[in-house]
Amino acid sequence: MTTAPQPATHPEPLWQPGADRIAGAQVTRFQEWAAHHHGAPAATPGDPAASYAALHRWSVEELSTFWRAVAEWFDVRFSTPYDTVLTDATMPGARWFPGATLNYAEHALRAGEDPARAAEPALLHVDESHEPTPVTWAELRAQVGSLAVELRRLGVRPGDRVSGYVPNVPQAVVAFLASAAVGAVWTSCAPDFGARSVLDRFQQVEPVVLFTVDGYRYGGKEHDRRATVAELRAELPSLTAVVHIPLLGTEAPEGALHWDDVVSHDEEPVFAQVPFDHPLWVLYSSGTTGLPKAIVQSQGGILLEHLKQTGLHCDLGPEDRFFWYTSTGWMMWNFLVAGLLAGSTVVLYDGSPGFPDTGAQWRIAERTGATLFGTSAAYVMACAKAGVHPGRDYDLSRVKCVATTGSPLPPDGFRWLHDEVAENLWIASVSGGTDVCSCFAGAVPTLPVHIGELQAPCLGTDLQAWDPQGKPLTDEVGELVVTNPLPSMPIRFWNDPDGSRYRDSYFEMYPGVWRHGDWITLTARGTVVIHGRSDSTLNRQGVRMGSADIYEAVERLPEIRESLVIGLELPDGGYWMPLFVHLAEGAVLDDDLRGRIKQTIRTQLSPRHVPDDIIEAPGVPHTLTGKRIEVPVKRLLQGTPLEKAVNPGSVDNLELLRFYERIAADRAQ
Repeated sequence: MTTAPQPATHPEPLWQPGADRIAGAQVTRFQEWAAHHHGAPAATPGDPAASYAALHRWSVEELSTFWRAVAEWFDVRFSTPYDTVLTDATMPGARWFPGATLNYAEHALRAGEDPARAAEPALLHVDESHEPTPVTWAELRAQVGSLAVELRRLGVRPGDRVSGYVPNVPQAVVAFLASAAVGAVWTSCAPDFGARSVLDRFQQVEPVVLFTVDGYRYGGKEHDRRATVAELRAELPSLTAVVHIPLLGTEAPEGALHWDDVVSHDEEPVFAQVPFDHPLWVLYSSGTTGLPKAIVQSQGGILLEHLKQTGLHCDLGPEDRFFWYTSTGWMMWNFLVAGLLAGSTVVLYDGSPGFPDTGAQWRIAERTGATLFGTSAAYVMACAKAGVHPGRDYDLSRVKCVATTGSPLPPDGFRWLHDEVAENLWIASVSGGTDVCSCFAGAVPTLPVHIGELQAPCLGTDLQAWDPQGKPLTDEVGELVVTNPLPSMPIRFWNDPDGSRYRDSYFEMYPGVWRHGDWITLTARGTVVIHGRSDSTLNRQGVRMGSADIYEAVERLPEIRESLVIGLELPDGGYWMPLFVHLAEGAVLDDDLRGRIKQTIRTQLSPRHVPDDIIEAPGVPHTLTGKRIEVPVKRLLQGTPLEKAVNPGSVDNLELLRFYERIAADRAQ
């Protein structure tokens, strides 16, 4: 992808905020305060676009001052003061707030310290019955306090890993916050992941405690996971304790603790004060070869980044109810929990996004009074195709913002939300990544919304589009790069002692500059267009998985000699994921083999990553060093000519690529 449609110089916005909304937005008040206390540029009266542009420019040019202002504005509790904000801006290796100590969980539970809020809901849990069940701030604090005591009794110390094989339920939030409270490092996978997929992640970090469910409900059916849990226990020798959460009502297996027993004490939480860069959690992003990358992010870095995002960009506060459809295997779950930092009520939905019908998520928004409704671009487009009418059929009067991620929201999605949800609707298409557990660009409550565009780069993020030589581009497609450090960038990868895998992942193309792997256009008006991945990560319904996971599972079948999987964002907002298979001699790709391939992926990895098509190929192309060529094949399938999609001198068999070129030509007809 080398060109993009040239945006109009001054297109009419689909929506723009009114004067009252602009005046009341936290980012407006932050700018006024930062101008008075930290030398930020004052707002330009009557010109919110110029005001935000000036604030953003200041936030990246005066990086240390900006993040100091964020810490002060949100009253971050440093139990030990910091020496300086940023010792060295070099990437990778930037060190933030050295000397400071704090605790993320203390801030997440801070709203519950107010007696006036103790009985208000911190969490609203919704299952496929769509009936919300509240967990009050007082209850959440008590459960976290009780579980933290139990974790300490079990010998969990700061830096130990605590894992969760759990769905998006309140117990997951309690387990995470209790882990953070004691200074342990949280990591989680959704229970629709198969055992091999989970072990590829958890075995890297060697957890000492595993929180697990007996099963989950999805699509009106119960899914028993006890056999998978038994396999995890057998293959994780580091475990010293297992906590059983009986979502399906079964007894705890032998040797496991029961959830009710570990949260039954009414305890005020005690928060370990840890260094700013102390690990908070491990997330997993997938490369194209080898094990998933185990990304470590810090307590302080995530705290500051998520305070900025939830408060200044999402404009969340104590009156808000924050819903995002997600699973615990996706960074958006971690981002959703951050709504607690803003004092908002967090809505947790555990179930199918389309059960009992496509309009399910809108019904959840109605029944929970959601004010920020987060979903995937794919869900929006599915609603449009299914003829769903949310504004007509549901009371969405409290929804002030619909935010989408997972893939770029196509122009038709913007129009549909405007026409079918509400005309006076803030539509926030956002883009970021697991790698920073945040957004590079997206929601700004004071700016207009243009069809097909993200509103602006986020504060503190020097977002640029670069050509292959490192030249910044405007109104042209380039590689998404970030030229200054963010506090939530990984402090390291877990299994990467010399840092080489970390450097290779983000800093190989442009040394010292973060290259993310997205195609992006920055317009002259300051808006952002995302064109999808420039690498081979599979992003299905917002859940990322590396191709290596697919290959490992599929190629265990004796009929499969080699395979190649491609994830392709489509112009209409859809996603096509074909699996090409090179068969062993004598094998036939019949319905039986197709079924076994799909069943293998469904059970061992994830139902979301079952391919849309399984296509027999004459072979899989490789680089001269033996690596499968994925990105060039993706470019071919996007319509890029062969001579522009790949360097012929880097390929072991150029003729093989002509097969994939023909597939692209056939699909284009």
